[in-house]
Amino acid sequence: QVQLVESGGGWVQPGGSLRPSCAVSGSDFSISAIEWYRQAPEKGREFVASISSGGSVIYADSVKGRFIIFRDNAKNKVYLQMNSLQPEDTGLYSCKMTWRGVQYWGQGTQVTVSS
Repeated sequence: QVQLVESGGGWVQPGGSLRPSCAVSGSDFSISAIEWYRQAPEKGREFVASISSGGSVIYADSVKGRFIIFRDNAKNKVYLQMNSLQPEDTGLYSCKMTWRGVQYWGQGTQVTVSS
């Protein structure tokens, strides 16, 4: 059974950093692309970043230069290093993987940026 579990969210002041992670089990993680999304209160879900099995990355314009996505295949984890966080980065951050044509989502980890 494929499972994605996020952790590492929390509360941080503007300008701070957080590094949530997405742990994957039940699939061949090394050949899977992983995507991060976020959803702010009363807003739709938006794409944040993705990383392919080969390490190619894509970022949303809103996070370019501030966020870094990377993976550790030995640990079956993908990380999202978030720097220079701003209140507009607040939201529920979730990771997604498509495996054999099926999309799998984690439960999400809450990130709150406020003073």
